[in-house]
Amino acid sequence: MMKYPAEIGKYLEPSLTVNSADPSIKTCVEGLLDLNADTMKNAQRLYYWVRDSIRYNPYGIDLAPAMMSASYTLNSGEGWCVSKAILLAALCRHAGIPARLGFADVRNHLSTERLRSAMGTDIFYFHGYSSLYLDGRWVKATPAFNIELCDKFGLKPLEFNGREDSLYHEYDKAGNRHMQYLNDRGEFLDVPLEEMTALFREKYAPALSGQVDKPAAVLDSGQWDSDVAHEISKH
Repeated sequence: MMKYPAEIGKYLEPSLTVNSADPSIKTCVEGLLDLNADTMKNAQRLYYWVRDSIRYNPYGIDLAPAMMSASYTLNSGEGWCVSKAILLAALCRHAGIPARLGFADVRNHLSTERLRSAMGTDIFYFHGYSSLYLDGRWVKATPAFNIELCDKFGLKPLEFNGREDSLYHEYDKAGNRHMQYLNDRGEFLDVPLEEMTALFREKYAPALSGQVDKPAAVLDSGQWDSDVAHEISKH
């Protein structure tokens, strides 16, 4: 494994939700890495696997650390932007690629009527992405929306080449506004849960009937696919 200075090397260690030492993470990484490929190529392999093999479903949000952990998302096969970013970070750390978590507030136009109603806004606070240390610099990677979901909403799937930041396109294929980045919240070793929970309580509590720690108690994750189909039918 490559040697890194301490300020970078700490992003190789397991942390609360980025539980990269979990046996299921180890097994997954061993099945995905190409031992003949370089670090950049393997980072791409891990990115595309998380993007497309773990289904995006924002109805299952639960801020309990165990429910946000990389191993939980891996075993459940689905997650939201933060939990998918956590999983990619964990896979990368286990593979010897320093990884941390980044957050931003965004206005996200890939949503559903039920989700907008539950949140009371179209602003997603603490939208999550991964930041990977490759070739001596930090590069942003956003594996949230799987390719099938992008196709349904007419979005270009977000690519990752390991050299340039991978952030969402401002417009979709038809030229409609898709996502606006409103506020950068920085990058962290792990999820700043206290800060995130406090902001969710401030911004979302009225619409979520106070269930800010567990929006999944208000949103039924099994309804995501049918709600997506309904949203698409309106356009």
